[in-house]
Amino acid sequence: MKKIGIEERPHWRESVEREGFGFHTIGGERYWDERGYYLFTEEQITRDLEAPTKALHDLCLDVVGRVVDSEELLTGLAIPPAFFDLVRDSWKQGHPHLYGRFDLAYDGSGPAKCLEANYDTPTSLLEAGAVQLLWLEEQIARGVLPAHANQFNTLAEDLVRAFAAFPPGGAFYFSAMSGSEEDRGTTDFLRKMAAHAGIEARHIDIEDIGLTAQGRFVDLDGQWIERLFKLHAWEHIFHEAFGRAVPGCDTQFIEPAWKSIVSNKGILPLLWKFHEGHPNLLPAYVDQNPQHPVPKGWVRKPFFSREGANIEIRTGDDRVVAEDGPYTDAPYILQAFSPLPKFGDSYTVIGSWVVGDVASGIGIREDDSLITKDSSRFLPHVVLD
Repeated sequence: MKKIGIEERPHWRESVEREGFGFHTIGGERYWDERGYYLFTEEQITRDLEAPTKALHDLCLDVVGRVVDSEELLTGLAIPPAFFDLVRDSWKQGHPHLYGRFDLAYDGSGPAKCLEANYDTPTSLLEAGAVQLLWLEEQIARGVLPAHANQFNTLAEDLVRAFAAFPPGGAFYFSAMSGSEEDRGTTDFLRKMAAHAGIEARHIDIEDIGLTAQGRFVDLDGQWIERLFKLHAWEHIFHEAFGRAVPGCDTQFIEPAWKSIVSNKGILPLLWKFHEGHPNLLPAYVDQNPQHPVPKGWVRKPFFSREGANIEIRTGDDRVVAEDGPYTDAPYILQAFSPLPKFGDSYTVIGSWVVGDVASGIGIREDDSLITKDSSRFLPHVVLD
């Protein structure tokens, strides 16, 4: 695994914007950064990333199966009792699921260590599945990269295949909060993949979803929303007014409610409890004393957090790195600190994707800090022996 400097494409902004990637620059700073790429060998991908991703996915499903049968474990994950049956039934009835992402610490030699699982509303899918692949194709066409250069990236075709495997039904709605260009880019990408699978795919802003007196979710025309992809986390839905109608409604949700178990960082202590010593896991425990300082060599994370918010790291040499944020109303975990590899001035984390039950590709983020945030840069990758 190496970081290689490379010349930018002359008209890269126009190229990525044609893909619907308008948020390539955030606050005047690069989010998409193609001044470099990460180089992997085929063995690094297959042995150290693809196989562990599938193994971690299987471990997570094992834990879900244990949790849904235990009110104690459901309670321990801060899932409200009113939603126990919803979560349990969505698992027992095999409600279809779509995708997820593991964030991995990996420096080119295994084993990769799982930092967390993002299985409900993970973003950077457009960048990983389409934008970096376009970059590869254009750099090959320009003669900058050799014709046999490749990527670990079957995300688009795997998403089409996953959508095609869903039970038949009516129109499929894709929703995100209005005003978020990033969320809209992600849902538009998914909507296109569904359309490729022959599904009638429509967009709706989450704020525009209505609820009838009979408890049925509808669009602005009063049409029943039979199937809904929601880029809106279950832990929020559990505590919102309209969320009370979800257990009794007749809408199929993607992601299904059992994903609230895997997207919760409280799953990390359970993974360690049930699979202690697994080479791709880090020791993790529920933090019984979150008011105390983080011990040396550990990381404190809230159960519910996004983009590095409210994470505090205390390295083995007593260096403290922390990010503020709004996620202060739920329990915390402690996870053993696994340092991110540093390439030049940047710390690097690998997001390894699962579509359905298939390990489907990676996306790479880097930051000047040990904590990866929403502004952390996205760089493409190449697989080349």
